[in-house]
Amino acid sequence: MFEQVKNMLVNELSVSADDITMNAELVADLGVNSLELADLILLCEEKFDIEIGDEDIRNFITVGDIVNYLSSIEE
Repeated sequence: MFEQVKNMLVNELSVSADDITMNAELVADLGVNSLELADLILLCEEKFDIEIGDEDIRNFITVGDIVNYLSSIEE
């Protein structure tokens, strides 16, 4: 799951692959702005055929938060 999220960040948001870790903060460490985060959420929803609620999105601080959320949905 981490690799899939990492690939989306690199390919769609032009984030440097070297900067992406589970603990990397989307805004502080990776420079993701609110529009890019919205794009990332849409990509995740399309790729995994899910709907991510606004309340869940507020909890996405790190790459790991997204990975863990998506992993829990797939189980």
